[in-house]
Amino acid sequence: MMTELVALNSESATNRLVLLHGWGADAQDLLPVGKLLTDGFKDSFEIVSFCAPQPHPSGLGRQWYPLYPHEWEQVPGAVLDLDRRLNNLCFDKIPLKKTLILGFSQGGAMALELANRNKFEAVFALSSYPHPGWQPTKDMPPVFLFHGNMDQVVPKEASQKSFNNLRKNGIKSELYFFEGGHEINNDLIDHCSRIIKDKFIS
Repeated sequence: MMTELVALNSESATNRLVLLHGWGADAQDLLPVGKLLTDGFKDSFEIVSFCAPQPHPSGLGRQWYPLYPHEWEQVPGAVLDLDRRLNNLCFDKIPLKKTLILGFSQGGAMALELANRNKFEAVFALSSYPHPGWQPTKDMPPVFLFHGNMDQVVPKEASQKSFNNLRKNGIKSELYFFEGGHEINNDLIDHCSRIIKDKFIS
Protein backbone atom coordinates (compact mmCIF):
# COMPACT_ATOMS: atom_id res chain seq x y z
CA MET A 1 0.00 0.00 0.00
CA MET A 2 1.37 3.42 -0.98
CA THR A 3 2.21 5.94 1.73
CA GLU A 4 0.53 9.05 0.36
CA LEU A 5 2.76 11.47 2.24
CA VAL A 6 5.25 11.71 5.06
CA ALA A 7 5.00 14.67 7.43
CA LEU A 8 7.36 15.93 10.11
CA ASN A 9 5.16 18.14 12.26
CA SER A 10 6.10 20.73 14.82
CA GLU A 11 3.74 22.42 17.27
CA SER A 12 5.66 25.67 16.85
CA ALA A 13 5.84 25.53 13.06
CA THR A 14 5.14 28.81 11.29
CA ASN A 15 6.40 27.70 7.87
CA ARG A 16 5.89 24.64 5.69
CA LEU A 17 8.22 22.94 3.22
CA VAL A 18 6.55 20.68 0.64
CA LEU A 19 8.82 18.14 -1.08
CA LEU A 20 8.20 16.41 -4.44
CA HIS A 21 10.57 13.55 -5.23
CA GLY A 22 12.03 12.52 -8.57
CA TRP A 23 11.25 9.64 -10.93
CA GLY A 24 11.83 6.29 -9.23
CA ALA A 25 12.12 7.64 -5.67
CA ASP A 26 9.44 7.94 -2.96
CA ALA A 27 8.24 10.21 -0.16
CA GLN A 28 11.14 9.23 2.10
CA ASP A 29 13.77 10.20 -0.46
CA LEU A 30 13.88 13.97 0.10
CA LEU A 31 13.22 13.99 3.85
CA PRO A 32 16.94 14.18 4.75
CA VAL A 33 17.27 17.12 2.35
CA GLY A 34 14.26 18.83 3.93
CA LYS A 35 15.73 18.39 7.41
CA LEU A 36 19.09 19.85 6.36
CA LEU A 37 17.45 22.78 4.56
CA THR A 38 15.46 23.84 7.61
CA ASP A 39 17.90 22.90 10.36
CA GLY A 40 18.75 25.70 12.76
CA PHE A 41 16.15 28.25 11.66
CA LYS A 42 14.53 30.08 14.55
CA ASP A 43 11.17 29.65 12.80
CA SER A 44 10.20 26.00 12.87
CA PHE A 45 9.18 24.25 9.67
CA GLU A 46 6.59 21.58 9.07
CA ILE A 47 7.95 19.27 6.35
CA VAL A 48 5.52 17.43 4.06
CA SER A 49 6.86 15.01 1.45
CA PHE A 50 4.34 13.69 -1.08
CA CYS A 51 4.59 10.29 -2.74
CA ALA A 52 3.86 9.97 -6.45
CA PRO A 53 0.75 7.85 -7.15
CA GLN A 54 2.07 5.47 -9.83
CA PRO A 55 4.51 2.60 -9.34
CA HIS A 56 7.81 2.98 -11.18
CA PRO A 57 8.15 0.42 -14.02
CA SER A 58 11.25 -1.07 -12.35
CA GLY A 59 9.07 -2.16 -9.43
CA LEU A 60 10.97 0.14 -7.06
CA GLY A 61 9.93 3.68 -6.25
CA ARG A 62 7.15 5.81 -7.74
CA GLN A 63 6.47 8.12 -10.66
CA TRP A 64 4.17 11.11 -11.15
CA TYR A 65 3.55 9.94 -14.74
CA PRO A 66 5.41 7.59 -17.11
CA LEU A 67 8.75 8.55 -18.64
CA TYR A 68 10.78 6.60 -21.20
CA PRO A 69 8.64 6.72 -23.24
CA HIS A 70 7.21 10.05 -22.12
CA GLU A 71 3.44 10.02 -21.71
CA TRP A 72 2.92 13.77 -21.62
CA GLU A 73 -0.84 13.34 -22.05
CA GLN A 74 -0.97 12.12 -18.44
CA VAL A 75 0.54 15.35 -17.07
CA PRO A 76 -2.70 17.39 -16.71
CA GLY A 77 -4.38 14.63 -14.71
CA ALA A 78 -1.29 14.13 -12.55
CA VAL A 79 -1.14 17.85 -11.80
CA LEU A 80 -4.83 18.00 -10.92
CA ASP A 81 -4.46 15.03 -8.58
CA LEU A 82 -1.44 16.51 -6.81
CA ASP A 83 -3.15 19.90 -6.53
CA ARG A 84 -6.13 18.20 -4.85
CA ARG A 85 -3.85 16.37 -2.43
CA LEU A 86 -1.97 19.56 -1.64
CA ASN A 87 -5.16 21.44 -0.87
CA ASN A 88 -6.27 18.68 1.49
CA LEU A 89 -3.55 19.90 3.84
CA CYS A 90 -4.71 22.18 6.63
CA PHE A 91 -3.74 25.74 5.76
CA ASP A 92 -5.50 27.37 8.73
CA LYS A 93 -2.32 27.39 10.83
CA ILE A 94 0.30 27.67 8.07
CA PRO A 95 -1.03 29.44 4.96
CA LEU A 96 0.14 28.93 1.41
CA LYS A 97 1.99 32.24 1.55
CA LYS A 98 4.24 30.66 4.21
CA THR A 99 4.72 27.46 2.22
CA LEU A 100 7.83 26.70 0.17
CA ILE A 101 7.72 23.91 -2.41
CA LEU A 102 10.82 22.03 -3.53
CA GLY A 103 10.88 19.46 -6.30
CA PHE A 104 13.70 17.39 -7.78
CA SER A 105 13.79 16.30 -11.43
CA GLN A 106 10.27 15.05 -12.32
CA GLY A 107 9.13 16.47 -8.99
CA GLY A 108 10.59 19.82 -10.02
CA ALA A 109 8.54 19.78 -13.21
CA MET A 110 5.46 19.10 -11.06
CA ALA A 111 6.42 21.96 -8.71
CA LEU A 112 6.53 24.38 -11.65
CA GLU A 113 3.03 23.25 -12.62
CA LEU A 114 1.66 23.66 -9.08
CA ALA A 115 3.10 27.17 -8.92
CA ASN A 116 0.73 28.12 -11.73
CA ARG A 117 -2.18 27.17 -9.47
CA ASN A 118 -1.14 28.14 -5.95
CA LYS A 119 0.37 31.24 -4.36
CA PHE A 120 3.29 29.64 -2.55
CA GLU A 121 5.94 31.75 -0.88
CA ALA A 122 8.50 30.40 -3.35
CA VAL A 123 9.37 27.43 -5.54
CA PHE A 124 12.70 25.58 -5.69
CA ALA A 125 13.06 23.43 -8.81
CA LEU A 126 16.19 21.26 -8.77
CA SER A 127 17.49 19.49 -11.90
CA SER A 128 14.05 19.99 -13.42
CA TYR A 129 12.47 20.62 -16.79
CA PRO A 130 9.34 22.34 -18.13
CA HIS A 131 6.54 20.17 -19.47
CA PRO A 132 5.73 20.66 -23.17
CA GLY A 133 3.61 23.77 -23.57
CA TRP A 134 4.18 24.94 -19.98
CA GLN A 135 3.57 28.68 -19.64
CA PRO A 136 4.06 30.60 -16.37
CA THR A 137 1.12 32.60 -15.06
CA LYS A 138 1.55 36.28 -14.26
CA ASP A 139 1.03 35.89 -10.50
CA MET A 140 3.44 33.01 -9.92
CA PRO A 141 5.60 33.09 -6.78
CA PRO A 142 9.39 33.54 -7.06
CA VAL A 143 11.13 30.55 -8.66
CA PHE A 144 14.68 29.39 -7.90
CA LEU A 145 16.16 26.98 -10.43
CA PHE A 146 19.26 24.86 -9.81
CA HIS A 147 20.99 22.48 -12.21
CA GLY A 148 24.24 20.54 -12.34
CA ASN A 149 26.64 21.46 -15.12
CA MET A 150 27.36 17.76 -15.68
CA ASP A 151 23.79 16.44 -15.47
CA GLN A 152 23.52 13.50 -17.87
CA VAL A 153 19.89 12.69 -17.00
CA VAL A 154 18.17 16.05 -17.48
CA PRO A 155 20.28 18.45 -19.57
CA LYS A 156 20.98 21.80 -17.91
CA GLU A 157 19.41 23.47 -20.94
CA ALA A 158 16.04 22.35 -19.56
CA SER A 159 16.36 24.68 -16.55
CA GLN A 160 17.66 27.42 -18.83
CA LYS A 161 14.49 27.04 -20.91
CA SER A 162 12.32 27.33 -17.79
CA PHE A 163 14.27 30.39 -16.66
CA ASN A 164 13.95 32.12 -20.02
CA ASN A 165 10.21 31.45 -20.03
CA LEU A 166 9.81 32.77 -16.49
CA ARG A 167 11.78 35.94 -17.21
CA LYS A 168 9.91 36.52 -20.46
CA ASN A 169 6.67 36.48 -18.49
CA GLY A 170 7.96 38.83 -15.79
CA ILE A 171 8.26 36.23 -13.01
CA LYS A 172 10.88 36.85 -10.34
CA SER A 173 13.30 34.00 -10.86
CA GLU A 174 16.93 33.02 -10.38
CA LEU A 175 19.00 30.31 -12.08
CA TYR A 176 22.08 28.68 -10.58
CA PHE A 177 24.36 26.11 -12.16
CA PHE A 178 26.57 24.07 -9.86
CA GLU A 179 29.44 21.65 -10.31
CA GLY A 180 27.76 18.27 -10.24
CA GLY A 181 25.45 15.86 -11.99
CA HIS A 182 21.86 14.79 -11.44
CA GLU A 183 22.06 15.10 -7.69
CA ILE A 184 21.45 17.18 -4.59
CA ASN A 185 24.90 17.66 -3.07
CA ASN A 186 25.90 19.41 0.14
CA ASP A 187 26.91 22.63 -1.61
CA LEU A 188 23.49 22.82 -3.25
CA ILE A 189 21.73 22.22 0.07
CA ASP A 190 23.82 24.96 1.70
CA HIS A 191 22.98 27.37 -1.14
CA CYS A 192 19.24 26.69 -0.91
CA SER A 193 19.37 26.98 2.88
CA ARG A 194 21.04 30.39 2.65
CA ILE A 195 18.34 31.61 0.24
CA ILE A 196 15.61 30.41 2.59
CA LYS A 197 17.27 32.09 5.56
CA ASP A 198 17.99 35.38 3.75
CA LYS A 199 14.72 35.77 1.88
CA PHE A 200 12.00 33.89 3.76
CA ILE A 201 12.90 33.82 7.45
CA SER A 202 12.05 37.04 9.23
